[in-house]
Amino acid sequence: MEFNVNFSNMSYNEICEYVLNTEVTENDIKLSNKGNILNMLLQDPRKTVQKLGGKMSKKFELKEKELQRVKKMYEFDKGFGDYKYVAGVDEVGRGPLAGPIVAAAVILDLNINEDKDLILRANDSKKLSVNVRKELSYIIKEKALAYKIIAIDNNEIDKKGIAWCNNQVFIDCCHGLMIKPDLVLSDGYKIKNFSGLNEFVIKGDTKSISIACASIIAKVYRDELMLQYHDKYPHYGFGKNVGYGTEEHVLAIKTHGAIQIHRKSFLKNILEENNN
Repeated sequence: MEFNVNFSNMSYNEICEYVLNTEVTENDIKLSNKGNILNMLLQDPRKTVQKLGGKMSKKFELKEKELQRVKKMYEFDKGFGDYKYVAGVDEVGRGPLAGPIVAAAVILDLNINEDKDLILRANDSKKLSVNVRKELSYIIKEKALAYKIIAIDNNEIDKKGIAWCNNQVFIDCCHGLMIKPDLVLSDGYKIKNFSGLNEFVIKGDTKSISIACASIIAKVYRDELMLQYHDKYPHYGFGKNVGYGTEEHVLAIKTHGAIQIHRKSFLKNILEENNN
């Protein structure tokens, strides 16, 4: 690609504006001709302009690295066989002292032909910022062929136990999908008493694109639910701890007592200690 511009006649600010408003692709970096915009920046005698070229080069390197990482996640899901519909399922909220356990199941189109259609930045939800998770949750729901989110509340957890609820919320998610999956990839362990074809993946939210996307939308759903509980029960800090047993949360339980969304079966030691 040849660029009909002479940076030597432009100020640094004009160059910045031009670069920001000009569509430049990764292919431009690979061109060897002197008209290459990146070469022009790097070869400019001004150090500030050279630094701009360096930043652009680094940006493309990082994007290429991210593209390859995410493509590998798509290929991972396709590697289990010639299945049309592969669902990823993951949960969030197994360990908190309050609130539900939430799981999501996601079916994506794994046969992506253009890079722009890939869900970049998809990863273990715990590795992503709040804002990135929210943005990706919207993108995932838009791009998914089907998705389902299911929550099992604290009362059921107290009655049936967290292990049973963890397994059941996976089953409910998969059965709730509007498209029946040919294969379900579950994070961490195989789903018990599941009638469909299932493969488990250790650390699946970093390997499988479908599991990673399920992890993200489940996390966003539960966090937003816990924010609503924070408004109703401000003493417990649910807006920050989302129900987990932080020092402040435990102190609030000892001071104000347990409330209706607490998992009483998780609080035995705390409540017994408080009564002694």
